[in-house]
Amino acid sequence: MSKIRIALIEDHDLTRVGIRTALLQKDDIEVVGEAANAAEGLKMLKMVQPDIAIVDIGLPDKDGIELTREVKSTDNGQQLLTKVLILTLRDNKEAVLAAFAAGADSYCMKDIKFDNLLEAVRVTHNGNAWIDPAIARIVLQQAQQNPQKLESAFVDTKTIASNPDYVVENLEEIQPYTLTERELEVLQLIVEGCSNAVIAERLYITVGTVKTHVRNILNKLCADDRTQAAVRALRSGLVG
Repeated sequence: MSKIRIALIEDHDLTRVGIRTALLQKDDIEVVGEAANAAEGLKMLKMVQPDIAIVDIGLPDKDGIELTREVKSTDNGQQLLTKVLILTLRDNKEAVLAAFAAGADSYCMKDIKFDNLLEAVRVTHNGNAWIDPAIARIVLQQAQQNPQKLESAFVDTKTIASNPDYVVENLEEIQPYTLTERELEVLQLIVEGCSNAVIAERLYITVGTVKTHVRNILNKLCADDRTQAAVRALRSGLVG
């Protein structure tokens, strides 16, 4: 089984060592590089091209949001395929939305529990967005207030550029009857920021069953991940 290759970009030595030590407890994870600032971090990412970069938002030479933007941009016709997991103490609205607008794949608070960090890493590696429950409310509030703006952070920009009505057309086509009653219940809990384990506990079903429902929901809503599904559900009125 191939390992998840992770690079750490964090200026606080103790924090970086702590994260590295925790991650290396798992056989499916490999730390392939470390850096203490954005300049060194970008060079390192281009060299080792990890699966995931865990990036501190408060780097000394350049903030993690700007670094994320550079990682996600095309450089000399080549784009890094590295996914970015932002790690921060900042849970304010501006920082959260700016990180996703820059192309961040996931967003975690620094006081996250180790098991949740592992979940975030694996979810991100699988191509889905992981949002810390502590800040999920910020994303969902933005979805309710300005869903078009937030939607653009999760829909491929080329798709929108080639068809500006993509978002509106797809959302208008969503009908409540396309989802089963149980799927609507699961969707409501996704919107509330619940993890699969919490959803399973609330609905008295197994985590495996929850995963099946989530997969079906994503397919029916044509969503790439849980966050995009939540945005579309709110905008289309499927849930409140």
